[in-house]
Amino acid sequence: MLNTGQMNPPDNALPNAAQDILDTANRLRWEVGNSAHEKIVETIYTDAARIADRAVVYPDTPPRFNLDRTIDHLVTSRIWGFPLMILLFTLVFWITIVGANYPSAFLSWLLLDEVYPLLKEGSAFIGLPWWLDGLLLDGMYLATAWVIAVMLPPMAIFFPLFTLLEDFGYLPRVAFNLDNIFKKSGAHGKQSLSMMMGFGCNAAGVVSTRVIDSPRERLIAIITNNFALCNGRWPTQILIATLFVGALVPAYLGGIISALAVVGVAMLGVLMSFAVSWSLSRTWLKGEASTFSLELPPYRPPRFWQTIYTSLIDRTIYVLWRAIVFALPAGAAIWLIANITIGGTSLAAYMVNFLNPLGLIFGLNGVILLAYVVAIPANEIVIPTVLMLTVLMTGASQYGAGAGVMFEASHQETMTLLQAGGWTLLTAVNLMLFSLLHNPCSTTIYTIYKETGSRRWTTVAALLPLVMGFAVTFIVAQVWRLFSLMG
Repeated sequence: MLNTGQMNPPDNALPNAAQDILDTANRLRWEVGNSAHEKIVETIYTDAARIADRAVVYPDTPPRFNLDRTIDHLVTSRIWGFPLMILLFTLVFWITIVGANYPSAFLSWLLLDEVYPLLKEGSAFIGLPWWLDGLLLDGMYLATAWVIAVMLPPMAIFFPLFTLLEDFGYLPRVAFNLDNIFKKSGAHGKQSLSMMMGFGCNAAGVVSTRVIDSPRERLIAIITNNFALCNGRWPTQILIATLFVGALVPAYLGGIISALAVVGVAMLGVLMSFAVSWSLSRTWLKGEASTFSLELPPYRPPRFWQTIYTSLIDRTIYVLWRAIVFALPAGAAIWLIANITIGGTSLAAYMVNFLNPLGLIFGLNGVILLAYVVAIPANEIVIPTVLMLTVLMTGASQYGAGAGVMFEASHQETMTLLQAGGWTLLTAVNLMLFSLLHNPCSTTIYTIYKETGSRRWTTVAALLPLVMGFAVTFIVAQVWRLFSLMG
């Protein structure tokens, strides 16, 4: 008699076999190139065409005018596709930058000029100790107010506009146009979508990489998303370009030159994204880029109010809340280092003096380096932190020196203050470059960790742009000084 009992596998054999299959599938998913996906899709479309040819009767008369195909002939054209894409997104960015000025000014007036004095009066009325008043109001409240005033209006404009383009059916055409360039750099065409989202907020851009199926290519998109200038860095770029770059030309050309300088930095970020993607795909994340097949959806009128509601709730409020959570402790840290003194000198002054020699090597200064350390939670508070620390170091009493209080100044006052702090054109240019190439904010770092679940890749995503930022500013500073000596 056949003993079938001997054929039964051990109790742990099936779980082990299943785990081996899953491990093999996961490994192959990382290693598979573009051929498998293309062959599958090609087979599907071949079968669909064969079935359609057998089942569909085509009329003898030529088809009537098709609006979708006519638009696609333009927006996906090799000649007109890229100019139209650049023009459209330039318009979106222009609307975002210009349109955000008014609500930003209103929120700044409301939170800083109206609510803040009322809170100070209330604090004095109830008799809060000076240190608690300063920590809560001058530190945590003002930092959070700056984040809300600077970050909310651009997001509230950019995200709905971006979502409207997505709802209209244009964004799949953007991915179609950019797919070949991203493929040549070893990345996925859908990375263009996450990069565009990163121009609004890098944390949102990291989340949007979920549309990329390949783990390897998704990881490349996550690591390189920080090279897209988020809305928190636009104010720094615009202010510094206006004060220093625009001042190099006559006043009537200042606005154009400043805008071109900012656009140039943004384009440099895109080139950096391509370069780093190419490098990663040939080193740590070696693999074949997969060409994705995309059936372009029909154009349709956007659902305006539903889109506005969805983008505000799902994207704007979600990202803003994360930024606020991290801005609160940052405000406390800024106030503490500016007001805790040792031997009559604040901790901030000690830190700035310690970082100054290092900053000068990279064409920056100690104030800028310290500002980026304490402003890790939110890029929006870099400029007010720089101004506050510069006041602290220069002793400009008209701004409330030594109080550790963030403030807002006019362009002329800001320029005068920065020049008193030893700023030059080199300092301004390298600050613009460092604003592009530095570590992500804590909101983005936290989002990267939640999306990847890996401390290793989160560390790489945080430190890689920082190393590149120091390398680029060092090279620019040395070349600048060499030419200055030669001149």
